[in-house]
Amino acid sequence: MVGYIADLTIVALLIIGITALMGVLTNGFGEKVLGGKNRSEFVDQSAKFQTGWKNVGGKKGK
Repeated sequence: MVGYIADLTIVALLIIGITALMGVLTNGFGEKVLGGKNRSEFVDQSAKFQTGWKNVGGKKGK
């Protein structure tokens, strides 16, 4: 019984891990190859909102 549970756990972890890896790879491929000219649309918009903001946290420069 312990062997069955161990095998089931290993298979479940492999299935979950492979599925997650495939999702990351597919997303990266879609952004790089199929992204087109709007590839960085959200990053650019976020940077536009943050212009003029004060830096918060961290150590002060010497």
